[in-house]
Amino acid sequence: MARILGYTHPACLEHDTGAGHPECADRLGAVLEALHRAFPRMEWIEAPRASRGQLLRVHDPRLLATVLAPQPPGQTRLDPDTVVSPGSAEAALRAAGAGVAATEAVMHGEADVAFCAVRPPGHHATIEAAMGFCLFDNIAVAAAHALDRFGLARVAVVDFDIHHGNGTQAIFEQDPRVLYLSSHQAPLFPWSGAANERGAGNIVNLLLPAGADSETFRRGWREILLPALDAFAPQLLLVSAGFDGDRRDPLAQVNLVPDDFGWITGELARLAGRHAEGRIVSMLEGGYDLQALGEGAVAHVAALLAGPAAA
Repeated sequence: MARILGYTHPACLEHDTGAGHPECADRLGAVLEALHRAFPRMEWIEAPRASRGQLLRVHDPRLLATVLAPQPPGQTRLDPDTVVSPGSAEAALRAAGAGVAATEAVMHGEADVAFCAVRPPGHHATIEAAMGFCLFDNIAVAAAHALDRFGLARVAVVDFDIHHGNGTQAIFEQDPRVLYLSSHQAPLFPWSGAANERGAGNIVNLLLPAGADSETFRRGWREILLPALDAFAPQLLLVSAGFDGDRRDPLAQVNLVPDDFGWITGELARLAGRHAEGRIVSMLEGGYDLQALGEGAVAHVAALLAGPAAA
């Protein structure tokens, strides 16, 4: 069994996106309830705030000014999908800070793996813009911290959210120290992540058609993404864990089941055991059917707990 830590913060529930918005506080509530029920002994830590310096490693100061500005009551739209409210700044700081703290914990040997149950999600946020429900790019902040704080030469970001992580890709596409791997439905928001987007040779995208099933997903990972990850030999593995590829999700048209998230996590654990001393930091991204989201998170965390030996 791997040693696991969970990171979250009550402030992440106070990011109020308004009635009817799919990225709502109930999402995080469903994840936490499911994980507490399935893993009652799992240790949870309150996420600290990310510092300004940590955020500026990957974001323009103008984005920090936009996200952290005091907000009036109610919701303010930064774009048609992305909302801020009076509680959003604190939530965004805690969400990004969770990834930094989790990275510190696994690099210092306090845990083998960590799961950050936070919101808002992050992988669509670019260097200069919040978008796609995302304010700061939480996983990119964690990756940049790992590179700078620990002097790592190879950090992998693996993204199985069904929407392409355009922000994470854009932040690192010219940094060969970071390998970015994504499986995502195409075409689908944010309309990026083509197979010919290769960056500095450090970007690999797997496109899934609408209607893709478990076999299509697993075959693509076995034949394309996992070999690329193995060849890269990461010293730390970061995961953008989105569960919106589930067949019940209302924002995509792919037919995965919770066991698929357990399977891919087990494969990632195996490679982390081979190259990274088992070190994995996973961060919650999308997933908009509450039951599917909870089940996917449980399958994911169960595989993280099982560790490399079970893969």
